[in-house]
Amino acid sequence: MTSLNPVQILRQGAEEEKAEHARMSSFIGAIAIGDLVKSTMGPKGMDKILVSMGQDGYPGDIQVTNDGATILRSIGVDNPAAKVLVNISKVQDDEVGDGTTSVTVLAAELLREAEQLVAKKLHPQTIISGYRAALKVAVQVLTDTAIDNGKDNEAFKKDLMNIARTTLSSKILNQHKEHFAELAVNAVLRLKGSTDLELVQILKKTGGSIEDSYLDEGFLLEKEIGHNQPKRIENARILVANTPMDTDKIKVFGSKVKVDSTAKVADIELAEKNKMKQKVDKILSHDITCFINRQLIYDYPDQLFADAGIMAIEHADFDGIERLSKVLGAEIVSTFDQPDKVTLGSCKVIEEVILGEDKLIKFSGVKQGEACTVVLRGATKMIVDEAERSLHDALCVLTQTVKETRTVFGGGCSEMRMARHVEELAARTPGKEALAIESFARALRQIPTIIADNGGYDSSQLVSELRAMHSQDELYMGLNMTTGEVGDMRELGITESFAVKHAVVNSAAEAAEMILRVDDILKATPRQRGGNDCM
Repeated sequence: MTSLNPVQILRQGAEEEKAEHARMSSFIGAIAIGDLVKSTMGPKGMDKILVSMGQDGYPGDIQVTNDGATILRSIGVDNPAAKVLVNISKVQDDEVGDGTTSVTVLAAELLREAEQLVAKKLHPQTIISGYRAALKVAVQVLTDTAIDNGKDNEAFKKDLMNIARTTLSSKILNQHKEHFAELAVNAVLRLKGSTDLELVQILKKTGGSIEDSYLDEGFLLEKEIGHNQPKRIENARILVANTPMDTDKIKVFGSKVKVDSTAKVADIELAEKNKMKQKVDKILSHDITCFINRQLIYDYPDQLFADAGIMAIEHADFDGIERLSKVLGAEIVSTFDQPDKVTLGSCKVIEEVILGEDKLIKFSGVKQGEACTVVLRGATKMIVDEAERSLHDALCVLTQTVKETRTVFGGGCSEMRMARHVEELAARTPGKEALAIESFARALRQIPTIIADNGGYDSSQLVSELRAMHSQDELYMGLNMTTGEVGDMRELGITESFAVKHAVVNSAAEAAEMILRVDDILKATPRQRGGNDCM
C-alpha cells in the first residue's frame, strides 16, 4: 500500500496553529500581558524600569513608569493575542487618558476564566453569549449608579478634585496629589468647557523638587529674544510666520557662478542683502511689534528688526508655533504681499523671564484667555517625564468628565456592585451560559483583589468583607488603601469618571470576545529579500 505525502497548501515558511493549539496560544499570550502590568494597579502599585538598548548593546534611554499604555507600547510583543491587548490599552489611552492598566488586566482575567471554561468543554460561542449578557447587565448597573453633579458648580468642582486625587493616587505624584489635583482642576476649568488640551502646555524643567511645579497663565516659549531688541512689549501685535530668513547664503542650487574679480562677489552679496531688506520691509509693513518665525533668522535681518525696534523670535519649534498661533489668535503666514489679509496675533505683555538657569519668553494676556502653562520641576529627567505622563492622564480624565459629567465610586466599589448584579443574572439563567456569566462576575472581582494584593493586604479577607457588605445593600463600600480596610467611598472621596469606567468594561469584554473567537492562527511567509518570489 503506497503512503500519501501530506498536501502542502501554505507556501514554504508560512505557519499555522489550529484549534486547541491556537486557542491556548491566544490565552497564554493575553494572560501573560495582564500579569505583566497588574502589579502597577492601584495606589500601592509598583513601577517598571523600561530600558531601550543601543546599537552597541549598551543601555540607552531609561523610563521609570507605572503607566500601562507606556509599558505596553515600549515592549516588543510577538504573540497576536497579546498585541490585541496592547492595542486596547493604546486606544483607552487615546480616548479617555486613564484606565489603561485596568482595561488590560480585566480583559486578561476574562480570558483566564474563559480558559478554564474551555477546559471543561464549554464551546467558545456559549462563553461569548454569556459574556455578552453579563456585559449588558454590568453596563446597566454602572449607568444606573452614576451620579451627575454637572449642574451644581460647587459639587461638580468637588467631584473634579476627587477624580484628580483618585487618578493621581496611583502615580508618582501620589505624595503631592493635593497640590497637583488643584493644579490640574484649575487648568481644566480655565478651558471653560473646551476639551482642547493643546491650550494647556506642559513645560518640563529639571531642578528643584516636584512640589515646586506650578500653573502659570499664558504661554511660555523656550526661546530667546534677538540681540539689541526690546525685552518687553505691551499690547503686542504679533506676526507668526514660517519663512526662510537666511539668505546670507547664496542658494543657487545646481549652478556655478564665475566672476573675474572680488568686486563682482561683493555685488552678488549686495544683491542678496537688498533682497532680504525688501523682505524685511514687507514684514514691517504689517505694522507689528513682534515677529515670530518657525525658521532661523540670520544676523542681517535680525539687525534690521533691531533697528526698527521690533522683537524677533527665531526657530520656534513646530509644535510650539502651531500651539502659539492658536493661543495668540494668529495665522501662520509665509508670504507678505497682502498685509490687509493677514490675521495678526495679540497679547497684553511679552517679556523675558528666567526659569531655573534658562531664559524663556512669556506671553501674558493672550487672546485665548483659557491658555495656560504647567511648569513641572523635578530632580531628574526620569521623574519629570513620569510626572508629565501622570499629569497628562489626570488632565485627560478631567476634560472627559467636563464633557460627560457623570461619576462613579472607585476603590473596587463599582466592580463589586456590577459583580453582584451579574451573579444574580447567573442565578436566573438556565443552561451552560450561567457558568460564563459567573466567570464574568469573578473577573470583575479580580480588580479589587489585585489592588489589595499590590498594597500587601489580605485580599481574600477584604474582598469577602466587600462582597458581604454589598449583598446587604451597603453599596458605597470599597477599599481604603491607606489603612488596608473596607471603607465608605463617599466619605473618602474616591471618585472615578463614568466615561473611563464605562470604556474599561466595554473594551475589555470586546477584546476578550475577539480573542475567544480565534480557532486558527496563520503566520504569513517571511518576505524574501533580494530574491524573486515564486508565485
